[in-house]
Amino acid sequence: MPVVKLSFSSVLTESFGFFFANLRAFFHLVTIPWIVSLAIRLIGNALNQESIYAVLTEKALDVVPTVMFMVAWQRLVLLGPNGVDRLPGLGWSPRETAYLLHLIKVGGITFVLITAFVLTAGTIDYGMLKSGVAIDPDAARRQALAAPLGLGFMISVLLALRVSWGLAATAVDVPFSPRLSWTWGRGNGWTIIGVLFLTFFASAIATTMATFVTLGVMSGVLGAQEAAAVVTWTVALLVSYAGAAVAATVQAVIFRTLLSWREGSSLPATT
Repeated sequence: MPVVKLSFSSVLTESFGFFFANLRAFFHLVTIPWIVSLAIRLIGNALNQESIYAVLTEKALDVVPTVMFMVAWQRLVLLGPNGVDRLPGLGWSPRETAYLLHLIKVGGITFVLITAFVLTAGTIDYGMLKSGVAIDPDAARRQALAAPLGLGFMISVLLALRVSWGLAATAVDVPFSPRLSWTWGRGNGWTIIGVLFLTFFASAIATTMATFVTLGVMSGVLGAQEAAAVVTWTVALLVSYAGAAVAATVQAVIFRTLLSWREGSSLPATT
């Protein structure tokens, strides 16, 4: 198996360059998934604004439009415009099913661990941190039980990042698995983790900034908090999808570089 060394800066430069060079295609492909995600957010907020179970269900449902967009975007990166055979959101194919199953293998444990952590730890009462305040034994016990889950979550995130680039293979109908991602990523593990972590971190920062800026501006302009919230969610979701597009591009670039893959070619044999 030939060893290909990834360049941290080259992968980032190529990925961000591709995204900004294809903004028109981004808005074309993201429209329906973006609307579906907004609808899920609005329905979730209308049904229950405070239940942690509702929030987790909302996040789980939002995977569906995200998968539809990611598949289309990675096909654009690897196959060009002709590789996107239909607008994401107009249907669900076996390709999306295979992608979703691959995604569950990559990040399913991470989602389970963060869910268990949130349900176990509950909300943190910062008043308990003040000196002289009696500690609630039940709360302390729950948070102590949550500590190993938090550690497991962080480890699972690193492992998920390490093998997530293989999702690009599934997007172009190449049979792949997290095990193959691990095998072909040898020698580049920390580069893969680093470039994807930086991409997702930058996306989270951009989404947070967009949320606060938009909410502040719209609250001052509209006055009505509900209308301002809808506009804020709309902008924040779009920025979040932009971050997902860059991350998907990074995954596709890593896949193409490590395996020297081109349309119609087969995977090289592993040794």
